[in-house]
Amino acid sequence: MQHDEFIGQVQNRARLDSRGAAEAATRASLETLAERIPPSLAEKLAAQLPREIGEHLLRVAYAPDLPATGVRMSREEFFDRVAQRSGADLPKAVHEARCVVEVTDEATVGALAGKVRDSLDDDLADVLFAGSSGPSAA
Repeated sequence: MQHDEFIGQVQNRARLDSRGAAEAATRASLETLAERIPPSLAEKLAAQLPREIGEHLLRVAYAPDLPATGVRMSREEFFDRVAQRSGADLPKAVHEARCVVEVTDEATVGALAGKVRDSLDDDLADVLFAGSSGPSAA
């Protein structure tokens, strides 16, 4: 999947009014996800995404001046962080993050999305991956 297609899918699924809003939702969601998952997993995920999208994961996963990755956080804390980064209210941030994860899931191959899901607490994973079905057969 190419960058424009990825962002277009996020914009369409999240019903956002601009590509800029889709970019912001993608950045906020993936940066927060990168705080939560191990750096090696963020790196593998980034490698399967368009370069500009994957950079959101890598920027956080390997930033020496940011808090450690793989940090345990509640579902509420995760979505609060997404909302703070994106500027969206909490319900909208939850919806946007789910859309970003759904598109990310479809853009990757193999068991990678399952590994990401398994690295999260069940409560968070259940919300984030509620609409994901994995890569589509092409």
